[in-house]
Amino acid sequence: MSDYFSAEKNKKDAPLKLVALAAAMTGTMATWFAGTAILPEITGIWQLNDMETSLITMMVQAGFVAGALLSAFLNLPDRILPNQLFFWSACLAGGTTILVVYLPSVLSIILLCRFMTGMALAGVYGPGLKLASSWFRKGRGMALGAVVGALTLGSAAPHLFRISAAASWETVLFLAGICSILAGILVKGMVPPGPHHSKSGGFNPRAIPLVLKNKSVRLANYGYFGHSWELYAMWTWLALFLTNSFKESGQESPSILASALTFIIIGSGSLGAWAGGILADRIGRETLAMGALGISGTMTFIIGFLYGAPAWLIAIAGMVWGITIIADSAQFSALVTEHADPRYIGSALTFQLAVGYALTIIIIWLTAWIQAWIGWQFAFLLLLPGPLLAFLSMVTLKRRLKNDA
Repeated sequence: MSDYFSAEKNKKDAPLKLVALAAAMTGTMATWFAGTAILPEITGIWQLNDMETSLITMMVQAGFVAGALLSAFLNLPDRILPNQLFFWSACLAGGTTILVVYLPSVLSIILLCRFMTGMALAGVYGPGLKLASSWFRKGRGMALGAVVGALTLGSAAPHLFRISAAASWETVLFLAGICSILAGILVKGMVPPGPHHSKSGGFNPRAIPLVLKNKSVRLANYGYFGHSWELYAMWTWLALFLTNSFKESGQESPSILASALTFIIIGSGSLGAWAGGILADRIGRETLAMGALGISGTMTFIIGFLYGAPAWLIAIAGMVWGITIIADSAQFSALVTEHADPRYIGSALTFQLAVGYALTIIIIWLTAWIQAWIGWQFAFLLLLPGPLLAFLSMVTLKRRLKNDA
């Protein structure tokens, strides 16, 4: 009888825990693209060239990769309670973001702070996904979709801060940092590990090789790698693409309009991630991913040819892109939680994220280089191999799971 009441209580608590976790993920992830949101302003103030502009975002990605690889090797997500790891990491991400405001405006110092922010966020994303999965077995796709949707909204938040802060880059960074610290406190106080929290496998340097022996996990990872190739370059360069496009078409206040539209386009992905999770639980994760990848890949091809087009047309195309480009993201993680060794789920998720983000460093830099060479009209074509690789991986995985059934 006590087991029944315990199960009923967990069922009632799970939605509240998910809401709190999603709110916290939104707050923490505001630090990720805070530097990107202020690029149109600081590029002129600090006289940054194209490479230096790229480094502002690339150092966060590099820090995330370093933190995630270290975390995965040490099995930290499976040795430390995920809400505790989330708390300390969120506070560190917030603190290093705020430091940029008060330290001398020297590029090397700023890049170091952004690197540390990225390292800290490695202790937020993976543990956040693990926390969500610990509260949900049925409806896990929806739960992880909600968390990734919150991540998407948080990534877009600095663009909103920039509008409301009257283009003050200092205020944007300060707000993002405070949001992250408050988010860590929220998770520590309200979101303990749930009833499906898996027992730790302890420290095992062979954990990742053991996990990767599973072909289904490898295919899920290939899907995520292709997805990341497309997603983060789009999130990084969208604001500058829109700013230059609006200048080309003669729009008034192109920078502010671009920030507003970037928030809407990226933020709309939060709905896509949540709805994608619900749909994936019904029709299958591989099927949902294939549909989302097909549409987002098409928009990746189209968007550059709208350079200089009316704002309303770019807004419509951009929202379709923003919704579908993230709709499948959580499902690659959900597939890992379903097929990996339960003892090493946290490390498996962190490894997936680390390699995916390592690829984003390359594509972010290449996109800037291609743009400088042939212009914004063709720069985003470089992202097309990503959704294509991910699509083929999901086709293979779906066939494999069908044969094993």
